[in-house]
Amino acid sequence: MKTDLKSPPTEPAKVRRFVRPWLILLASTFVILLFAVHLRPGGPRSFPDWLLASLFLLAASAAVATALLATWRLCWWLCSWRNVKRVSVAFGGVVVFIALFYAEEDWRGWHAWNQFKQEWEAKGEHFDLASVVPPPVPDDLNFAMTDIAFTSYGHYLTREGKLIPAEEREVPDDVRMRMPLTHKRPAPANCTGDRVKGQFTQLDAWQSYYREQGAKRRDFPVPAQPRSPASDVLLALSKYDAVVDELRRANRLPCSRFPLNYDSESPFAIHLPHLAVLKSCAQALQLRSVAELQNDQADKALEDARLALQLADKVRTEPFLISHLVRVAMVQLTLQPIWEGLAGHKWSDAQLVSLEAELAKLNFPADYSRSVRSELGAQSDEMKLLRRHPERIQELQGLGDFDGNRINLPLPVGVAVHLIPAGWFYQNQHRCARMMADCYLPLADASRGTFSPDLARRGSAALAAQARSVSPYHLLERLILPPLSNAARKFAYGQASVNLARTALALERYRAAHGEFPEGLDSLAPQFIAKVPPDVIGGRPLKYRKEVDGLFLLYSIGWDETDDGGEAGFKDDGSLDIGRGDWIWRYPAKAGS
Repeated sequence: MKTDLKSPPTEPAKVRRFVRPWLILLASTFVILLFAVHLRPGGPRSFPDWLLASLFLLAASAAVATALLATWRLCWWLCSWRNVKRVSVAFGGVVVFIALFYAEEDWRGWHAWNQFKQEWEAKGEHFDLASVVPPPVPDDLNFAMTDIAFTSYGHYLTREGKLIPAEEREVPDDVRMRMPLTHKRPAPANCTGDRVKGQFTQLDAWQSYYREQGAKRRDFPVPAQPRSPASDVLLALSKYDAVVDELRRANRLPCSRFPLNYDSESPFAIHLPHLAVLKSCAQALQLRSVAELQNDQADKALEDARLALQLADKVRTEPFLISHLVRVAMVQLTLQPIWEGLAGHKWSDAQLVSLEAELAKLNFPADYSRSVRSELGAQSDEMKLLRRHPERIQELQGLGDFDGNRINLPLPVGVAVHLIPAGWFYQNQHRCARMMADCYLPLADASRGTFSPDLARRGSAALAAQARSVSPYHLLERLILPPLSNAARKFAYGQASVNLARTALALERYRAAHGEFPEGLDSLAPQFIAKVPPDVIGGRPLKYRKEVDGLFLLYSIGWDETDDGGEAGFKDDGSLDIGRGDWIWRYPAKAGS
């Protein structure tokens, strides 16, 4: 029986239909590429080179032929209205799916953040930097508005706190408030005092350094003939006498609020140029105070030590964590001359009382809590900015934690960052804030004056676990939330050092009155100190032991919460490791003889 129906092409026929044009395209492309290589200067000349080049060109030609044939086939397929409808339906489904995905992620992130925010705002917390910005103070009462203080930030900021554009900045060669101990040369080696190791400041090394500098450059004044190390060091530092006198006059003002650019769109971009300058003041005042003690000028040493402590207080109202870490560092610098004066019995009773009163004003647990709250506000404001301008994520790359380690993450760039759902920023904001609120904020107890290393360790473990997560909800965590347990440890060590120093001052007053140190700390209060400060770790009494040589050992059990019998922890390079061992206060045996 005859039929008009055409038989469908067999599979081999279908294959031949595509193989023939593919081979034609392959051959054409290969010839064109081969001809181009032949004309190219420096092309292959030997047979092995031509063989390798031909194989590469053949592979490239196959790829080009396949791409051209696939493109032609797709265009032919789309000429069918039925196929166009299928593609349209599929495309519409994909668009709807993407829209639902973004809507669901955005709502879920927004809901998680706002639920957390409402929960903690009911407890009195705030999630914006403006809530912790210090209020304005009158210029005529403001230390930061004096001419001497202005030199510490005037090349970056105006007196109104506006950032000076980079092209308009005139960085001065010499910031008058900065008092460097050296000039374009490193400090002399092995001269810095270390109270933990029982080392006094080596003024003879500083004397040699300044005499050498004076002979070459006359950067520091030196006498024609060497005198005592203390006298020569004081003469060299007399270069800064006018600056110190002006600082003393400015220090009499009751308020201090540096005009920072708090209205910056990015809280992480707020500049703090005055911090390094203030720290340089503490370094100069430390050396001056030590030299004055060794020169039997305890009254001047007291003035310089008190000035250094009061300069550290000039940034107390600032909400930034780094500002308070600089304060801690300045106080640690000032404790060295206090320790050297105590070791040599150079302070009078009135001077001991004055120093104790100055140290009693410090409350680093409270400062830590306020700093964490400011970090919460800064993070929230930064996340708002990133939701509006996700391309600015790249500005966070290269930030460091509080041990100086740089952090770089493989983040999307260019157009890709704009595809990140806003809900992912909310989720990151929520997780960072919860970590701060649950782990790091309760780490310090301002009412008891204590820190909890255990909570810090839990926070670090939780942060490390989340950092290993591949979830986009943790994408920015390591950049926005550095390991705050490192900062808390420095705050705790700072307060422990202050408590040890205050107790040591009271012990010296007892020794001056009775001729020897007491058998226990109970003998100190209330005659020699209103109340003996506790150990910042756990709130228990500080450890105290009177030694057979008539001296004493006073210590805190330290961050590891283990009583090591008064043994400090050190790193391989010999520097102090405040994460191990006890935090101690003791004098070398020869100091008490």
